[in-house]
Amino acid sequence: MKLARYRTADGPIRLGRVDGDQITDISDVAGVGTSLRAILPELDSLRDAILASDGAVLPLSDVVLEAPIDDPQKYLGIGMNYKEHAEEARAAGIPTPTSQLWFNKQVSCIGAPSSEIVKPDISDALDYEVELAVVIARRCKHVAVEDARSVIAGYLVANDVSVRDWLQKRSPTFTLGKSFDTHGPIGPWLTTDDEIADPLALRMRLSVNGEERQNWVTDDMIYDIYEQIAYLTQVMTLMPGDILATGTPAGIGAPTGNFLKVGDVVRAEIEGLGAIENRVVAEG
Repeated sequence: MKLARYRTADGPIRLGRVDGDQITDISDVAGVGTSLRAILPELDSLRDAILASDGAVLPLSDVVLEAPIDDPQKYLGIGMNYKEHAEEARAAGIPTPTSQLWFNKQVSCIGAPSSEIVKPDISDALDYEVELAVVIARRCKHVAVEDARSVIAGYLVANDVSVRDWLQKRSPTFTLGKSFDTHGPIGPWLTTDDEIADPLALRMRLSVNGEERQNWVTDDMIYDIYEQIAYLTQVMTLMPGDILATGTPAGIGAPTGNFLKVGDVVRAEIEGLGAIENRVVAEG
């Protein structure tokens, strides 16, 4: 299933099931208001009712898609987790980590699939990173690698927007440079795990103004998504709706200084999951 949060031009946010170029309202089936996160622990038991829903049907072109998960407890990202990206980062003076390198993206950064990305006045080093984002289905701790897929609700397309000078120079951790408001667009919907045969074999692409910047496959991860979940749950309890951004491939702007500018349109897409497209705007 593909599950979304959406609204019409003059209406409240609703929950919907996406089928092709249409969206079917499932808010009454879910019965939990506008939070997709809230239904994740019960998704298996609600599946038949969601699929059978006869709620209002609208063309996707007539609605505005919101962030599928707008209220996670945690939004975590792993740094330099693709082999070629780690090499380009090393060439740019960023050392390659010897273990999984995790950071917080504060949840206030989350944006919608077509929302604007604000370029902060205090930086000219605004960068892009297409990433496969994993959404956790249920409360879990000490998850074994071989069991990790059982705690995944589904997947999103994410753009892990980064302010490079704050990321590598202005703060001793990655958190500030990764957490500017609007710098976490995700979407376009949550694709449930059962729809994806192998999340480690998905083509990822990112373009700026139609010019391709990143084009890679998720099988190039240094630590795959199951190893990531096992590693994190040694430390912390992951909760329903928690988002894990699993790394970006080569092609970011930092090595060449080819950063985003006001007016740029950034499109990030992943095979089987859809695409998000966000315009860069000036602050204020």
